[in-house]
Amino acid sequence: MRAAAFLYPWDVVGDPDAARRVADLGVQQVTLAAAYHSTRALTPRHPRHRVVTARHAAVLYPPDAARWAGRALRPYPQEWMAGPDPFGEAARALTDAGLEVHSWVVLAHNGRLGAENPAVAVRNAYGDRYPWAPCIARPEVRAYLRDLAAEAATRPGARGTELESCGWYGLEHLHAHDKIAGVPLSGAARYLMSLCFCEVCEAGYAGLGARAEDVRGAVVRALEPVWAGAGGSEVASGGGRAGEWRGVQKLLGGELSELVRGWRDAAARTLRREAVAAVRGAAGDRFPVLLHADPAPHRCGANAGADPADVLADTDGVVVPCTGGDAARADALTPFAQVRARPAAPDAPVLAANLTIVTAMGGSPGTLAADAAHAAALGADELRLYHAGLAGDGDLAAVRRELAAVRRNTARNSVA
Repeated sequence: MRAAAFLYPWDVVGDPDAARRVADLGVQQVTLAAAYHSTRALTPRHPRHRVVTARHAAVLYPPDAARWAGRALRPYPQEWMAGPDPFGEAARALTDAGLEVHSWVVLAHNGRLGAENPAVAVRNAYGDRYPWAPCIARPEVRAYLRDLAAEAATRPGARGTELESCGWYGLEHLHAHDKIAGVPLSGAARYLMSLCFCEVCEAGYAGLGARAEDVRGAVVRALEPVWAGAGGSEVASGGGRAGEWRGVQKLLGGELSELVRGWRDAAARTLRREAVAAVRGAAGDRFPVLLHADPAPHRCGANAGADPADVLADTDGVVVPCTGGDAARADALTPFAQVRARPAAPDAPVLAANLTIVTAMGGSPGTLAADAAHAAALGADELRLYHAGLAGDGDLAAVRRELAAVRRNTARNSVA
C-alpha cells in the first residue's frame, strides 16, 4: 500500500535531517501543509525550536498580490517562519530526499477570516457567530475558497493536493481554552448547533419552502431538553453515522430535516465542484485532487461530510478518518468502497485510510500493519499517517517497523 505522512513546513525548514528521517520511515509521499488553520504544534526533534505557534490561519507561501488585490476576503501570510516561502523550501528538501510532495490545503476553517468579516461566518439558531466557520453557502465565501484552492494546491513542487474542510464547518472546533463540554451533545445535537441562519441560508430555506423563523424555532425547541439536562435519550445517536441522522430526523421531523439537508448538501456540492475545477484549471487534469471526507453528508468539520457517490465522481479520491477500532474503520470506509466497486464507478479513485500515529493523540502506531491490513480488506488502497512531525521518536520507530511489515504483506499478497 502506498503510504503518505502529513507534515508542516516548520517540521522540515531549519532541520537538515528532517527529510531523510521521514523518507526512512518507508513512506512514498509527504502531504505538506500549504494553507493551514491556527495551531500550536510540538516539534520534538527540531534543532532550533520545540513549539511553533501559528497564531492565525495562513498560507505558508507568498500569496499572489495581484490575485487578491482589493478583495475583502483574502489569505493571510504566515508571520512565524523566516524566509519568503516555507512550503517551497520544505518541498524542495523532501523532493531531494526522494519523496513525492502533495499540498495540504485547509479551506473553510479560518478564525481570523470570520473575526475580521463576521457577516460571512456561520450563525447558529441562537444568533451566535462561529468565526472559525465561514458559511459556504455565501457566494463571496465560495469565490474566496475557490481561488485559495487554485493557488495553494498548485504550489511549485507539488504533484497533487488534498483539500481539507472543503464543506461545512460547525460547532466543533479545537478552540483555545475550550469550555463547551459542560453539557454533553450527541451527534444529532451537534448538527443542530451547526446549522447556519445567516441571511443567505435563511433565503435558501425559504426558497425550498420553509420559513427561516420556523426552521430556527424548530431547532431551538428540539435543543431545549439538552440544555435542561434531560435530553440524553431523546438525542441519543447510537448506531454510528446512520444513528446520528435518525436522531436529527427525530428532533426536527423528517420533512424539515430533509429540507435543511438538501440546502446544505447543495451548497457543499457546489463548493466542492468549484474548488476541484479551479485546481484542475490551474494544474491540469493529471494533477490528482483528493478530498478529506466523511461518508455521512450531515457531518461537519475537517473531514467534510459528503455523499460517497458524489464525492468520488467529483474528485480523484478521498482521505477518510480511520482512527479507532475495526468497527469505526468499517463505518468510515465501507460506504466509499461500495461506491467504488460499482461497475459505473470512476476509474480507480483513491481510497486512503487516515490513521493517527501519535500515541498521545489517540493513535496506535504499534498496530499500524494490522490496521492497514484491515483497511485494505475494507477496500482502502493507500494510507495517510497523521502526523510525522508531531510524533515522538518511539512512535516513529514503531511506524518504521510496521510499514516494513505492510510492504512484506503487500508483496506476499501480490505473489499469491
